[in-house]
Amino acid sequence: MKKKIVIYNKDGAKEQEVNYIPVRFIIAILLIALETLAVLTLTVLCAIYIPYFYIAMYLTEIFCVLKIINSQENPDYKIPWLLFVLVVPVAGFMIYFMFYDRKLSPKYTKRMEKINNQQVHTKDEETLVRLEKEDKQAYLQANLLCKLSKTHVYQNTHAEYFDMGEKMFASMMADLKKAEKFIFLEYFIIEEGIFWNSILDVLKEKAAQGVEVRVIYDDIGCMCTLPGDYYKTLSGCGIKAVCFSRLKGQANNEFNNRSHRKIMVIDGTVGYTGDVNIADEYINEKVLFGLWKDVGIRLEGEAVTQLTSIFLADYELNVKTPVSDFRPYFQHSSSVENNGYVIPFGDGPGPMFKHRVAKIMIMNMLNQAQDYVYMMSPYLIIDNELCQAIENAAMRGVDVRIITPHIPDKKIVFVMTRSYYKRLMDAGVTIYEFEPGFVHAKVYLSDDKYAIVGTINLDYRSHGYVNGNDRQTNEEYIVTAIYQGIGESPITDVIGNFYINL
Repeated sequence: MKKKIVIYNKDGAKEQEVNYIPVRFIIAILLIALETLAVLTLTVLCAIYIPYFYIAMYLTEIFCVLKIINSQENPDYKIPWLLFVLVVPVAGFMIYFMFYDRKLSPKYTKRMEKINNQQVHTKDEETLVRLEKEDKQAYLQANLLCKLSKTHVYQNTHAEYFDMGEKMFASMMADLKKAEKFIFLEYFIIEEGIFWNSILDVLKEKAAQGVEVRVIYDDIGCMCTLPGDYYKTLSGCGIKAVCFSRLKGQANNEFNNRSHRKIMVIDGTVGYTGDVNIADEYINEKVLFGLWKDVGIRLEGEAVTQLTSIFLADYELNVKTPVSDFRPYFQHSSSVENNGYVIPFGDGPGPMFKHRVAKIMIMNMLNQAQDYVYMMSPYLIIDNELCQAIENAAMRGVDVRIITPHIPDKKIVFVMTRSYYKRLMDAGVTIYEFEPGFVHAKVYLSDDKYAIVGTINLDYRSHGYVNGNDRQTNEEYIVTAIYQGIGESPITDVIGNFYINL
C-alpha cells in the first residue's frame, strides 16, 4: 500500500510516495473486535440454550460489582466501570474481565526480573547524607522517590532547560554529531520531516562510522506516522530498531501499556528528555494549533547513567536477542561538577512499579510548598484526590498557577479541562491559557527548589490507578521525568509575558 507524504529538507517541502503498510494495524484491531464479539456471542448463546446459565451470569455480575467496589482503585475510576457493568449486564462484565486488568503479561514479568539485575545500581548513601545535611525536607523527598521508582540520586550533573522545542533540536544536533560510542533514542512519536530526517542523516553517518545506534519507537504512537515495518528500514541503515509493545491483536492491555518516553542518550554522558517528540510540529516547522509550546532538558554528567538504564530496560523488553551486558554503557566518571541533585525516574505498570510515582511526587510538591507551585500541562483532567491537593495548597496561601493551552489539540478534552477551572479558581488557584497556541509541555516547579520536567500530563492516564496489590499507569504510555533537587533551578520561563489570566 502506498501513501503520499510531505518530506521537508533544506530545499523546502516535497511530496513523495512511500511504502506505507497499515495492514498489520488494521488486522490487529479487527482481531480484537472479533475476539470481543466472539466472547459476548458465546455468553449470550449459553444463556439462551443452556438451562439456568442466566443464574451463573447474574452471580458473575454480582461478583464483578463486588470486585470493583472492594478494589483499591480511585473512586473516580470505579464509578464509570460500575455504571457500565450495571447498565450493560452481559457485555459489561465480559468487557470488564477482558480489558480491566492492565498488568504486564507473565512473559514481560519474567523478563523484568532479569533486567532488574542488569540495571545500574548506584550507592546513594553518601549523596543522601550530604543532601540531608543541606535540606532535610529535600532529603526526604529524594529518599521517597528513589524507593518508589527504584532509581538513584545524582550530583555532578549539569541541567540545561530549553523553553522551546526548536532550541532543544539545535542542541541535539550539535551533540549527535559528536557521538563516538553509542546513541540511544526512545520516542512515543517519530514522523518524517525536517526534525527526524535531520537526525536520521546523522544516525546513518554515525552507524557507518561504527557508532552503535539503537532506536525505540512506540508502535501505536507511530501508527499513523511511520510504515508498519519501519524498523526494517532502519535496520537496513545499520540502526538497531524496535517498536515498543508491538500490536498483535490481543484483547488485553496492548492499547494501554505504551511507551510515552522521550529519551536521547549520547555516549552515556549526555542525555535529553522532556516532552518533545520527533515531529515537525514540536519545533514549529509545521503549524497545527498555533505556536507549539514545548520544553525539554539536557543533562550532562552522572545522572545520564539512569537514563541509559531506563532505555536499555525498555529495549530489552522488546527484542528477541537481549543485550548481554548493560555495564559497558554506564559511564561512572564525569568531569562535570555541580552541587544540585538530579533524579531521573520512571513510572509505569505493575509489577515494574508498585506505586503511582508521578502522582505521589506532584502531590508531595503541592503539600509541602511554602511559597509557590507553578504547573504547565496540555490537559487538566484530574481525580478528586489531586484536585483537593491543588485546592488545599492554594487555600493555605501558596501561589498556585496552572498553564493550559488556549488552542486545543482535542476539543472534547479541552472542554473537560475547562470544567475544572471554576472549582480551582474558587479555591484561589490562578489559571492561565497560552494564548498564541498549544502547550504540550509538562513542567512542575516549586519554591525555587524542586522541578519536574518530563512527560507527565495532569490527567488520569498519566497518574495511574491501583489494581489489586499492584499499581500501574492507566495509560497508553510509560512516563519518564526529571526531578531537580536543591541548587540552582534550571527553569526560568514558566511564567512569561505571553500568558493570559482568565
